[in-house]
Amino acid sequence: MTPADRTVLFLCVENACRSLMAEAFFNADPPPGYRAVSAGTRPSTAPNPRTGPMLREVGVEPPVHPPRPLTLEMDERADVRVTMGCLDDASCPAHLKTRPLVDWALPDPARLDDEGFRRVRDEIRERVRLLGLELRAAAGPRPAASRSVPYRRVP
Repeated sequence: MTPADRTVLFLCVENACRSLMAEAFFNADPPPGYRAVSAGTRPSTAPNPRTGPMLREVGVEPPVHPPRPLTLEMDERADVRVTMGCLDDASCPAHLKTRPLVDWALPDPARLDDEGFRRVRDEIRERVRLLGLELRAAAGPRPAASRSVPYRRVP
């Protein structure tokens, strides 16, 4: 695997807010050789109407793709897998829990007012920034972020 092949997969249930924002922030300044994709376990038919405007407020363009479903191929090809707080048994496919991943345990901003949405957006931006730093500093064939225990929740 070459560095250009490295993928970070951001996941949430609908792929309409959190994972789309994480993908946008990551791809705005990706570590060399990395790119991000996002998906949902039960994707919405469209992004949340506030996702694009909230990203543009901080100078980032949202992804151009509509919410998309998680596929087994996406999951298997990902070097780093980050869930947004949706590891409950009802919405999380069992195969997600069989390989290392990080869960950021973020609330769904769709259920929040604009200020709450902005708080979640800003938290995602900071966590993506820290992930980028970690990936830039990581050495070896697997990034440090994927050498976690099979499941860890980051408060």
